This record gives sequence, structure tokens and C-alpha cells, in this order.
Amino acid sequence: MATTSSARAAFRYADFRYYLAARFLAAIATEMQALAVAWQVYGLTRRPLDLGLVGLAQFLPGIFLFLLAGHTADRLPRQRILQACAFAFSICSLLLITFTLRGLTVVYPIYLAILWNGVVRAFNGPASQAFLPLLVPAAEFPSAVAWAASTFQGATILGPLAGGLVYGATGSPLAVYCAAAVGYVIAFALFSAMRPRVVERVPSGRSLRVVFDGFHYIWRNKLILGAISLDLFAVLLGGAVALLPVYASEILKVGATGLGLLRGAPGMGAIATAAVVAAWPVRRRAGAKLFLCVFGFGLFTLVFALSRNVILSLAALFVVGACDMVSVVIRHTLVQLGTPDEMRGRVSAVNSVFIGASNEVGQFESGLTAHWFGAVPAVVIGGLGTILVVVLWAWLFPELRSADTIHEK
Repeated sequence: MATTSSARAAFRYADFRYYLAARFLAAIATEMQALAVAWQVYGLTRRPLDLGLVGLAQFLPGIFLFLLAGHTADRLPRQRILQACAFAFSICSLLLITFTLRGLTVVYPIYLAILWNGVVRAFNGPASQAFLPLLVPAAEFPSAVAWAASTFQGATILGPLAGGLVYGATGSPLAVYCAAAVGYVIAFALFSAMRPRVVERVPSGRSLRVVFDGFHYIWRNKLILGAISLDLFAVLLGGAVALLPVYASEILKVGATGLGLLRGAPGMGAIATAAVVAAWPVRRRAGAKLFLCVFGFGLFTLVFALSRNVILSLAALFVVGACDMVSVVIRHTLVQLGTPDEMRGRVSAVNSVFIGASNEVGQFESGLTAHWFGAVPAVVIGGLGTILVVVLWAWLFPELRSADTIHEK
């Protein structure tokens, strides 16, 4: 069992503190902006399908660019990539500001900005994931992952709350987009202040085979393949975030401020769980705990889908976030400590596509299903689908189900 001092050991490293602060600000900016975009789009069209298209617009660039992004993260300094991405994210905010000032009657300009955001995310994800192991010793990496995840989830709480309050108070997304742009610029400055250790990498070459090495590595390692594919299909089916504007507007009737609370609830559950996992890491029966938590993710998605009480809905989303956090910590520890540094970028790029597919394509799936069947049936179908995936994956990946501890390879 970890002591409080060992749980906080990663904070002894200044670069880790800079990284957390930059990631926290960038995530807050992203969450505020995502809420404003969702509310603005739904206000323009009143169609759940358009909310799904927002997620699809963010994901599509990653599908076309993730191999290049992963190769880039293994060939160029990852700190420079993170600096460039923070600056490029601010450009997306400026585009949204410009479109809003000119007056919007259709959603297509917003999709253009979101496509740009997706391009930047394609390069940011692999570089960010592969950069963290350079900031702390390997022995403290699982705790660092938990703190990084906790910080990120804290931003997913504060970002929607702040975005909802600002949007509700001003009646416009303009102030939210301005705040997001400032957050990205400060994150750029923090990334610039870092002085990470230099690791000698084995030259990766330039052949097409090298670019696909991330796929080959994951396919050979059934623990990693099972863990990230379980997360992919569980969140792809069970994610209800895309439909929260529908719930806030038409089912729970809590408005933009209530939407901020709903979007923040999973993050609150995740940050509480991440703090526990940082102090008491998952050391035994990791596979069984992973499956149990993903099952809980699907079960409490069903509770949220059927709830008409705001308190119960918030509680269900809280538990959904708590369950998801266990998967995040186990998956990232497997991927980053089990992968040589010279190919972490390529493996992280594949992992980023899995994450993007589960989140953004999951948003599109939710929007499309809601367009066909309605919002509540769509979330019910997703929750049941997640539970079915858990049962199927427990049979397909017995090595993951029976995994006891997670070791650095």
C-alpha cells in the first residue's frame, strides 16, 4: 500500500508540475469550448444528429493522420509538438470567435473549426502520451498517470461548469471561446518552460513498415489489445455525453447551467477515483477489476438513461466517470511502460485512435441512434451494448480477464 508521500513523489519533478498545469489549462479550455459548441449547434438546429456530427468532425482527421502523427512523435522533439499544438488549438478558438461575431445561421462554419481542432488533436494525443514517461522515473509512472488523469478529470469538471455559467450569464458562446483561447496560450507558455530529460532513441527509419509498427506491437500483445479494444467498444456504445444537451433541454429541463453540471459529473467521479488510485494503485487482480468497472460503466449508463430526477442523473454520471477512470489508469500503464521509448509515439497514436473512436465516433453513434429512435432509447441501447461487450471480451481475452499485476516489460 502506498504512503501519502510516495503517492505524491511525482510532484518532486518540476517538469511534471509544468506538464500537469499546461494539460489542466488546455483541458479546461477544451471542455469549455466543447460545451459552448454543443449548445450553440443544438440551438441552431435542434437536431441530435448534428451533435453527433460534431464528434465525427473531431474524429475524422485522426483517422487519416494518426500514422503520420505517431511517426512524427517518434522523430521530432515531443515538447515542440506540444507547443505547436497548444498554439494551433488557440487558432481554433479564434475561428469560432470570428464565426460567432459575423453571425451564424447555419452550423457548417462550426464544423470547419472543429475539423481543424481534430487535425491538431491527431498530433497532440500521441506526443502527450509518449511525453509523460520522460518526466518521472518508471517506478513512479503509475502514480503519475493517476495524477495526470485526475488533473484532466478536474478540468472536465471545472470546464463545463465554467462554460455553462459563462454561456448562461452572457447568452452567447463568445466569452467562452475567448477564455478558451487564453487558456491555450498559457498552456503554450508552460510547455515552453519545461526541460525534460533527453532519451537516446534507436533510429526508426523511414519505411512504411516502420510507420505500421505500432499496429504490429499491439496485435502481438494481447493484454494491451484487449484493454484498449474493451475501452473502445464500451465507450463507443455507452457514451451519453453527446446527448447531454438533449437531456438538459428537453428531459431534465435544467438549461445551459444544468448542462455544465451534467457534463462535469463524470469528471467529478473520475477525479475522486484517480486520487484513490494514485494513493493505492491497482496491484492485484487488475484484469478482473477492469472488467468489473467497465460493467459498472454500462450499468450506470442505463440508470442515467432512465432517470428523470436531476440528482439521480448526476449520481449515475458520477459513477460512470469513476468506473471509466480505472480503465484509463490500467490502459495507460500497460501501453506506456510496456513500450520502448523509440516507438511510444506510434503505439500511442494507435491508442489515440482507439480513444478518439470511443469518444468522438461514440458521439456520432449516439446522435445517429437518437435521430432514429430518440435520445432515451439511444442511451439505453448503448448501456446494454457496453454490458454485452464486457461479457464477450471476457471470453475473447482470457489473459486480460485473469491478469493479476501490470509489470513494466
